Amino acid sequence: MIFKEQTKSLPITRMMVWDVYKQVKRNKGSAGVDLQTLEEFERVRSKELYKIWNRLASGSYFPSNVKRVHISKDDSKTRPLGIPTVSDRIAQQVIKTYIEPRLDAKFMDNSYGYRPNKSAHQAVREVQKNVQKYSWVIDLDIKEFFENVNHELLFKALEVHVCESWVKMYIKRWLEAPNQLKDGTLKHATGRGTPQGGVISALLSNLFLHYCTDRWLVLHFPKIKRVRFADDMIIHCSTQGEARYLLAKVTERLKQCGLSVHPQKTKIVYCKKAGRGLKGLPVQFDFRGFSFRPVMIKLKKGGFFLQYDCEMSRKSKKGILSDLGKMNIHKKTRCTLQDLAMMVNSKIRGWINYYGKIKRNSLKPVFYYLHHRIIKWILNRYKRFKRSRVLALKWLKRITKDYPNMFYHWALGYQLT
Repeated sequence: MIFKEQTKSLPITRMMVWDVYKQVKRNKGSAGVDLQTLEEFERVRSKELYKIWNRLASGSYFPSNVKRVHISKDDSKTRPLGIPTVSDRIAQQVIKTYIEPRLDAKFMDNSYGYRPNKSAHQAVREVQKNVQKYSWVIDLDIKEFFENVNHELLFKALEVHVCESWVKMYIKRWLEAPNQLKDGTLKHATGRGTPQGGVISALLSNLFLHYCTDRWLVLHFPKIKRVRFADDMIIHCSTQGEARYLLAKVTERLKQCGLSVHPQKTKIVYCKKAGRGLKGLPVQFDFRGFSFRPVMIKLKKGGFFLQYDCEMSRKSKKGILSDLGKMNIHKKTRCTLQDLAMMVNSKIRGWINYYGKIKRNSLKPVFYYLHHRIIKWILNRYKRFKRSRVLALKWLKRITKDYPNMFYHWALGYQLT
């Protein structure tokens, strides 16, 4: 027994806290403002879990400040993230687990982000299917969505589905918890925002957008096809005029909810094989790490044909190649080839499990670059090759045949080129 069960005023049991702790531990994550890591939490697990349960079940749980950090984005800007403490992540997960089934049952089928039994792959495949039927797409980007979620409107939505006052009390406390900046300065809540990075934020953002966009579109434009993953939305239209009209209406609706469309990132895209007479209009959009655009498809019988489809986006490739470059594989001459494989195999498995499920060949440039780095490592480590890339490549090809399971992608048939 982790801690002794007692009678409490709120229906939170010790097993709820214990099950949630195991889930938070699997998800990992960094320390919050108290600098307590998951490893340190594990050392005093019983004491900490008892404290969380005791306070949650008695209504006396108050969250710590939220650690505010900024991560780099591709446009040279940064994105703010809120990192709760380990204890707050567990407490938030308890409440999320308690209310998620009833909220999720009300969400639309075309909402895929951060929901049970829903995935980014399902969202991408739905867009793949839709672009074959519809000629136009609204690639909708909401400007600074997580920073601008209106608390008053959010609690109106919560009132519809959550009758427990203690649940709303805890959510209010989390939303109003001050953000602690790097220099220790506290930034207090202003009635807007839900920290991107908080455990319960994804569920709250889905609830907000359910009423702000999903349900509104069904009521006013019931025949329109759309796909949403968190705050990323793709809306399919039959004509350019329809797309322009709908974008204007959605922009107006978002404004009513305290949100705004990103003027640079939101665009109307022509999504057919060729855009004759439509020069100057975008013919490509990105969604969940994939680029939708006209691509050349190779036929089994020979030859090629142009089709509007998706593959790994240039932005995603750039990010992966940047990660590989930072690993400095070619300089690790004290490591063996097996050591290098152990270093990168978990990353390779993740790339293939995500990008390979949609378009396996998209990863070829990534593995070409990886093999190039390994060849540089061979030339730096073994003087007998006399700086000859040809000899190093031959040696590496022989290794792939003798040890085909050394690197994860070798076992799946990704050959040296």
